[in-house]
Amino acid sequence: MENRRGCVCSDPANNLVANPKTSSTNFDKVIELLRLEAGAIERSAGRLDRESVDKAIALVSACAGKVIVTGVGKSGVIAQKIAHTLTSTGTVAIFVHPSDAIHGGLGVITQGDIVIALSNSGETDEIISILPALSHRKIPLIAIVGSTESTLARKADAVLDASVDKEACPLNLAPTTSTTVALAIGDAIAMTLMGASGLTAEEFAANHPAGRLGKRLTMRVSDLMHPSPDISAEAGWIDVVKSISKFALGAVNVIDDSSNLIGIVTDGDLRRTIERTPADGLSSLTASQMMTSGPITATTGMLAYDALKLMEDRESQISVLPVVDENGTCVGLLRLHDVVRSGL
Repeated sequence: MENRRGCVCSDPANNLVANPKTSSTNFDKVIELLRLEAGAIERSAGRLDRESVDKAIALVSACAGKVIVTGVGKSGVIAQKIAHTLTSTGTVAIFVHPSDAIHGGLGVITQGDIVIALSNSGETDEIISILPALSHRKIPLIAIVGSTESTLARKADAVLDASVDKEACPLNLAPTTSTTVALAIGDAIAMTLMGASGLTAEEFAANHPAGRLGKRLTMRVSDLMHPSPDISAEAGWIDVVKSISKFALGAVNVIDDSSNLIGIVTDGDLRRTIERTPADGLSSLTASQMMTSGPITATTGMLAYDALKLMEDRESQISVLPVVDENGTCVGLLRLHDVVRSGL
């Protein structure tokens, strides 16, 4: 790249990538900072005392209302994440900003609730200002704090030491290591409560219906199947072709007079049968001669994820499954395409 004086200079962006020394230095720094934060979490495990942890867990476990999590700035962001984690794992929690609280938001904090307050200094003005109201309402207070000698710590019923020796910030100013430790402590509390409550995978998934895990544990075949494209065993091959085209599902279910499944004719079955049948024998072909008898089936109540494994975990994958109800009546057709498209 040429500057106004006619000198050739390198592209800073390209130079950054191409300079092995710079790249190596950046890599080493990232690894160093990751180890710094990981070490801080490790040291926090040694700073926490059993009595404080047990009391904090007991307070949350005994909470008859909701858990209010609060914090300002970066601690506020961590508080929001902790509240979300608690709620999704079976402990009802909400985030309340202390500035909102002192301007009317305190109304959301009622008898039976508890508060978890995050502050690295333990002297955050907005949090300190709501402490008298919490005390007046007899709201138990848990502090996740960087200074156990702070005002917040002294006013708390349980104090969880989240102090760190050094921030990851080169200036030792930006909340980095301290927020990582606070988040780790919040996660540890949430997971301990989750284990104590006996929350099942199905209950966890019920709070995550849009996530992949939630779908795998809640979505049923009945949610994705198409109404059964039925045809009788005596139907001729032209009728089979018309039915497959009409329903556009790649297959039709072959049923008896009681709507019980006896077979399935897929596009592949149709092509293979026609290929091996002499021209003068086509007119006499019926669905019963083209179908795959006794096909693998899914039930309406089966998890869609289990149906997906049924179609894929085999030597030769299948792309459609007839669906039967608890009485064995053919009620639908499930396509691999629809299961995959659902996001499982």
